[in-house]
Amino acid sequence: MPNKKRRRGRRAALPSWRHWGGYVLLGLALLLAFVFVRAKSVGDGEPWKEFSGEKALAHVQALVALGPRAPGSAAIKKARAYIRGNLAATGWQVIEQPFTAQTPRGRVSFVNVIARRPNESVGTKLFLLASHYDTKIFDSIRFVGANDGGSSTGALLEMARVLNQHPDLAAQIELIFFDGEEAYEGFSPNDGLYGSLYFARQAQKAKKTDSYRGAIVWDMIGDRDLTITLPIDSPARLVEGIFAAADALKVRNHFTYLNDHMIDDHSPLNVVGIPAIDLIDFDYPPWHTAGDTMDKLSAESLQTVGAVTLYYLSELGFQ
Repeated sequence: MPNKKRRRGRRAALPSWRHWGGYVLLGLALLLAFVFVRAKSVGDGEPWKEFSGEKALAHVQALVALGPRAPGSAAIKKARAYIRGNLAATGWQVIEQPFTAQTPRGRVSFVNVIARRPNESVGTKLFLLASHYDTKIFDSIRFVGANDGGSSTGALLEMARVLNQHPDLAAQIELIFFDGEEAYEGFSPNDGLYGSLYFARQAQKAKKTDSYRGAIVWDMIGDRDLTITLPIDSPARLVEGIFAAADALKVRNHFTYLNDHMIDDHSPLNVVGIPAIDLIDFDYPPWHTAGDTMDKLSAESLQTVGAVTLYYLSELGFQ
């Protein structure tokens, strides 16, 4: 390269083309490395290793301490405030979706709680993670719903914390806490699943069902003797992914089929075209009894479900 006189001033300090070429090649190498890592996994690192069953269990304890959390009650308003506060503290934008519905006990006010990321990309197909935070009304017993309503909600708050540490993954996920999952008398087209039905119908009305890649609903996931029983009508792609994630983490023995249909918050989502799977341990003797209390739960069980879900989302869900 011919020698040229250097001009005085700032240009004289610029490196030669040979040096610039080295910087360009280095930059290209770093860019390719970044693209390779991003293509391999949506999440950074191994987020499933960060999920804490103990932290999830502490959230469950805080919710159960509020007592029965029936829709419209003072306790469920406190539960909602607790959920909102923890979501905001971990960087989520919280949107309340209030509505009223006719029930066997007259019109009742409900509130779904939806959490989104501030950096959520427009047009991104999101994955929905859901729980219900209400408890069933009983006139004869004090039902605090440690497992049924508590376990999944506490675990979803812990999920919010972990996802906050992985913004690229979190930006493709929406969290929702359904109100009114429980039926007043018995599940029927006119009783039960009030929150998920309203959410699903609103998404369909707004033509937003295609905005969701899929959904994972958690319900009763804290049983010490954990056996997640997937309904037989679960979308095959989601079942295969959850089983693969459980295999990868060597906890496949905790996941099997229910061998029956299950009516739960995943049902309305599937009806409107959002593929949804229900991770539920329906083999739970204290279900809908006064015995559904904290002593029946295990931090290890919560961690198992949380880790499997995170592994699926990080490694398989967006392929």
